[in-house]
Amino acid sequence: MREKAARHKRYPDRESPVARTGESGRPEVRDGLSHERLRLQSRVWEPAGERLLARLGDGRGLRALDVGCGAMGWLRVLSRWVGAQGAVTGTDVDEKLLAAAEAFVSEENLANVHVQRDDFFASALPAASFDLVHLRFQLAPLGRAMEQVGIARRLVRPGGWLVLEDPETGSWRENPVSPAAACLRQLIGTAFVRAGGDLDAGRRLPEYLRAVAIEPAVNAECLALEPGHPYLRLPIQFATSLRPRLLPLIQEAELDRLLAAAEADLADPTRWGMAYTLVQAWGRVAE
Repeated sequence: MREKAARHKRYPDRESPVARTGESGRPEVRDGLSHERLRLQSRVWEPAGERLLARLGDGRGLRALDVGCGAMGWLRVLSRWVGAQGAVTGTDVDEKLLAAAEAFVSEENLANVHVQRDDFFASALPAASFDLVHLRFQLAPLGRAMEQVGIARRLVRPGGWLVLEDPETGSWRENPVSPAAACLRQLIGTAFVRAGGDLDAGRRLPEYLRAVAIEPAVNAECLALEPGHPYLRLPIQFATSLRPRLLPLIQEAELDRLLAAAEADLADPTRWGMAYTLVQAWGRVAE
């Protein structure tokens, strides 16, 4: 019980059924549907990751770490980037997510990828052992941003890269706006803050990198979601998985009404939307 309490303190959202941000490192629902949702999230943002890695140059033969890889994370894009002579490590604290990641690695035949359990806030990974360390959707749900960035910085070798990705929600909406989905988004953001996180953590990524003596480059990616795109339902998915954390904020009957209304609105074959903006910030550790 004492060990579980300690882990709950480090990962406040992981002890209840909540959705990640993150991929990992995010709050998670522990079932097959959640794993597929996380893979959808990873697939949606994979092109953005590939574009960022292309800006870094040739990664062949390098060692890369994907923190909080969840069910898929950056494992595939990093595997391609480092090539057959490189090595990728994916970590998570959740055993079920690690099993899902292992299944993905096997399905994709990613021979240069290894996944392992690691409690990032008490990481057992050796210092200065990776050429690139990547965190996506870790700061938004878990908070303790400077602590996380400091740990990640310690794991990067001199001359290596630290890459952060987190959301900024200003663009997150459907067109025309669903009043019910808009209410759900507001509740979700409040629940993140109450749990110590920040759903707009992407706005501060350059600041966090500068605080650990890394000069950041910044990019922002946003997606147009055509009618029927599964990512349009993200407010519903978040609200469903965050239900225990939303009920202190709203009556259960009203939450159920909002979910049903949002489902009906988002089923409109003419309604399209925009994802939250994915903010990417990265830089090199001094030699």
